Amino acid sequence: MTLVKEKKESIINEFRLHEKDTGSTEIQIAILSERITYLTEHFKQHKKDHHSRRGLLRLVGQRRRLLDYLKKNDMDKYKKIIDRLGIRR
Repeated sequence: MTLVKEKKESIINEFRLHEKDTGSTEIQIAILSERITYLTEHFKQHKKDHHSRRGLLRLVGQRRRLLDYLKKNDMDKYKKIIDRLGIRR
């Protein structure tokens, strides 16, 4: 399931770097984290939904690649986003 428009806008407003920022690395990581959290809760109820589980693994991999990019280019932003989202690393 995709995020509700209001929820996505609130994430963008929380993590944006400037007024017109809608797709920076931090925002993409935050949106992926929200989708990962949603799917994790979904699997607690629907244990045999293996098709969506593959999608979850793709999202986790995509978030990992974005985090690696951020770590390589700006360590301070990387640490900040990890702390704000509560991601283990």
